[in-house]
Amino acid sequence: MRRKRNYTRAVAPDMKYDSATVARFINYLMKEGKKSIAQQIMYDAMDVIEKKMKKNPIEVFGVALENASPVYEVVSKRVGGANYQVPREVRAARKFFLGCNWIIDGARSGKGKPMAEKLADELMAAYNNEGSAIRKKQNVHKMAEANRAFAHFAR
Repeated sequence: MRRKRNYTRAVAPDMKYDSATVARFINYLMKEGKKSIAQQIMYDAMDVIEKKMKKNPIEVFGVALENASPVYEVVSKRVGGANYQVPREVRAARKFFLGCNWIIDGARSGKGKPMAEKLADELMAAYNNEGSAIRKKQNVHKMAEANRAFAHFAR
């Protein structure tokens, strides 16, 4: 029997920056369906970035996402009774998802500031190749590098 086809839905671009990537990031940022709050957090974070860095916030956002997105990851594969961590290249959609999630998790883990400021700080840190999202990416890359011997198990 054939598998069900997985359709990807097109996301409408956001209102302020007319960018589909920002709209998708807002959707990942959203909690309990409260999109207007997520939009406000994102737009406030972009304003903070523009004020502190004196650069185009969309450009900073794009570079930060690119820096935080992994190239390789490890996938568990069972071969002859043993589980191996097999390194694989990450697909583009998953790369975007992981980069967004790590940035958001890094921002949420901070304490004592409003979420918009924490998100702005995490995005600026990722832009400069530092911060918790970049550390997470480096850990994933280290795992993939350490398990390079099992790469021949990948399909």
